[in-house]
Amino acid sequence: MDRITLGNEEFEGRNNAYVLADDETDELALVDTGVATDAIRTDLRDGLAERGYEFADVDDIVLTHFHVDHAGLAGEIQRESGATVYVHEADAPLVEQDEAAVAALEDRRETMLEEWGLPEDAREELLAFLDGSVHIEGLPAEPTPIEDGTVLEVGGTTLETVHAPGHAAGLCCFEIEDGASADGTASEAFVGDTVLPVYTPNVGGADVRVDRPLERYAETLRAFIDREYDRVWPGHRDPIEEPSERARTILDHHRERTGNVLDVLEEHGPADAWTVSAHLFGDLEGIHIVHGPGEAYAHLDHLRHEDVVAYDDGEYRLLERPTDLEALV
Repeated sequence: MDRITLGNEEFEGRNNAYVLADDETDELALVDTGVATDAIRTDLRDGLAERGYEFADVDDIVLTHFHVDHAGLAGEIQRESGATVYVHEADAPLVEQDEAAVAALEDRRETMLEEWGLPEDAREELLAFLDGSVHIEGLPAEPTPIEDGTVLEVGGTTLETVHAPGHAAGLCCFEIEDGASADGTASEAFVGDTVLPVYTPNVGGADVRVDRPLERYAETLRAFIDREYDRVWPGHRDPIEEPSERARTILDHHRERTGNVLDVLEEHGPADAWTVSAHLFGDLEGIHIVHGPGEAYAHLDHLRHEDVVAYDDGEYRLLERPTDLEALV
């Protein structure tokens, strides 16, 4: 296994594409591909060339999720090579750029933006950013849908699919069975944006299709911790050497953010997600116009389901401040 580091000026930090190659069978696979820009295309082509390969040599592409900074070049590589593209069934229609699936996502986003209370100027700025980013989505792929537990044999490596929803509905980790520990559990995995080494993956705004996003993500992190990986390979930046500890840190972060959300409601009274976001994050631009209120919404929605806040006329109202945040998240 080898890592190609890809630039990424459109979103959050460096992306990774992982190369799995079997010298005996000449099988070649990629885990994620990066965003479809000229610069990233060059990064990936050059990285493969340094290892003696080109796009046409790729047999399989394994995508951790549908976001364009992970899947953007999959369709182009598939057209050059005939590669099989694997992605979770929840994200497959978006990787395929199915018109109905794309329209449903856009409709859902528009509904949520209104529910979150985005002012018109912020909504227009966000939509202009999204419209201006269409070119980086790349060509549609013809994906092969997979699900939790699917075992893939790619690039001479056995990967087991572990569904990890929260940041995205179809986000998956791929356990590297070839590197199993003595007790038979996988010691390493490709994890996409399940956990990241520098910042915390966005929930709520990154994929508006996810129902109860904070709860789903907390469940994913608890399961991730229980797997006790020795090392994981994230979608951005460097490998994580103590992944369970990193996941615990992210859970702690969300408990702290839950407290911050409660502080806003306690100090400023009932508010919509956009207003809470403004208190938490200040002014937002670009993709963060949806990530900020989406994150606030994820926490507010979780508090509503836990009967800590009530939702009336587009605003969240604190009912009674809980004393045990750990029980909430």
